[in-house]
Amino acid sequence: KTATNIYLLNLAIADELFMLSIPFVATSAALHHWPFGRALCRTVLGVDGLNMFTSVFCLTVLSLDRYIAVVHPLRAATYRRPRVAKMVNGGVWLLSLLVASPIPIFAGTATTRDGQAVACNLLWPSPTWSAAFVVYTTLLGFLLPVLAMGLCYLLIVGKMRAVAQRVGWQQRRRSEGKLTRLVLMVVAMFVVCWMPFYVVQLVN
Repeated sequence: KTATNIYLLNLAIADELFMLSIPFVATSAALHHWPFGRALCRTVLGVDGLNMFTSVFCLTVLSLDRYIAVVHPLRAATYRRPRVAKMVNGGVWLLSLLVASPIPIFAGTATTRDGQAVACNLLWPSPTWSAAFVVYTTLLGFLLPVLAMGLCYLLIVGKMRAVAQRVGWQQRRRSEGKLTRLVLMVVAMFVVCWMPFYVVQLVN
């Protein structure tokens, strides 16, 4: 077991939680109605929110893990042990529970405007609360993780450039090309997957 594999396993577990909510969300979308009651509404939205933050934080931790492994290889033996990785994963779940805690608290069912169906949604006391939560989730669930991941990979590229200078120009060129593609792929995929969600939230 390596630290990276433990972090990847944690990410997989978080994503599996999301799969548990899909049947409920799909049924509700097909019926245009939430037939499962308030308790399941809170549970499904809570699990969905927990998964969202846990996945983002896991990706950020993986980026930090790569940063330590490449930029600080001497410290890697201390910080990249399986025991440390398990403790970090526990911290990720606790942080995610804390950050996502408003979701099950304010989740609930309400009759739609036409009075013909019941919807499962976040029921805020006022529009100000709703706007504040959107800003809150955008910062913690998107902007700050993107900045952290981007910084990690920029520092990794800088380190590899310094190492490549000692090896030779041709190998440096190849290394820079591979690392640049890797950085663009990791950061771009994260942004592409999550940006539409947060843009829609901010616009609404």
